[in-house]
Amino acid sequence: MPQLLPSEHRALVLDSRESGFQIKNLATPQPGPGSVVVRIAAAGILPYHRETYNGKRPMPFPTPLVGGFGAIGHIAAVGSDATTLQIGQLVYVDCVIRARDDPGSFFLSAIYEGPSDGSKKLMRDVWRDGTFAEYAKVPLENCFPLDEARLCSDLGYSLQDLVYIAFLLVPYGGLRDIKLEPGDTIIICPATGFYGSLGVQVAIAMGAKVIALGRNTEKLTKLKEDIKSRSLGANIETVQITGDEYEDITAIKSYGTVDAVLDITPSEASVSTHTRSAIRALRRGGRVSLMGSTKNIAVSEILVNNITLKGESLGRVYNTFAEISSAQRKNDV
Repeated sequence: MPQLLPSEHRALVLDSRESGFQIKNLATPQPGPGSVVVRIAAAGILPYHRETYNGKRPMPFPTPLVGGFGAIGHIAAVGSDATTLQIGQLVYVDCVIRARDDPGSFFLSAIYEGPSDGSKKLMRDVWRDGTFAEYAKVPLENCFPLDEARLCSDLGYSLQDLVYIAFLLVPYGGLRDIKLEPGDTIIICPATGFYGSLGVQVAIAMGAKVIALGRNTEKLTKLKEDIKSRSLGANIETVQITGDEYEDITAIKSYGTVDAVLDITPSEASVSTHTRSAIRALRRGGRVSLMGSTKNIAVSEILVNNITLKGESLGRVYNTFAEISSAQRKNDV
């Protein structure tokens, strides 16, 4: 199939944080070795995108740039070294880009230039632009094939629905990191925020019982009702975070033995007691995935109770898509 790309395409361009986004016509990117060009069908928008791009959220990145996040699209053109990706193929485009010669150098495409000199160089000089455009040039390894016939024709998902993958991957990476299994009981805290509520959905889908922690009882009630309405057999309980560590532990333990904790604490709640309460409620040999900004963990209980503590910030995309591909082949998705 010929690689027919238009000479120009439209994109949302941020010239500066002060000027905001503008729709501009840009030269259409061309593929080279190690890259593909994707025609974007739908791109995700983060809850904090506005604050990121207007400068209120301190996320360094170079300008000008085309904004973006994870996306769904079809391969429009491939580099000379592409061996499996085919023109027209549906793919998920992941926004976490890593240096090929240094996996520790990574950045979030069009969002954050990363912590190292290498990541800054990659974003500024090579992969600056994101997916808020008709076409995007991305690394080969950031494109994950999806079974369009299975997902869209058989199961009825739209391409816009599939963008949800970008968000679900975050808590899923943490849950798989601690080997969450069907029948496990897991605490998710706090559970009413953006990623916390996604974590509840994913854990339920994985067959776990969820104890959802949060401060707002109305939000907890709504979360439980939403989960129950979508998954009739869902096993979910809620516990209000009171700030009294021992009271919260007692409330958690009233629901039985707890195997694991997924903590996605935002920075503004980093000194809250809820993470300590959750860890102290764990059984001996329990597992904890830390994906947030908590500074308040139960060190003595971790030592005495032989608790496994794992950190995960971006999700394990490559392993995850290997599992998704396997599930697609088995018709389990």
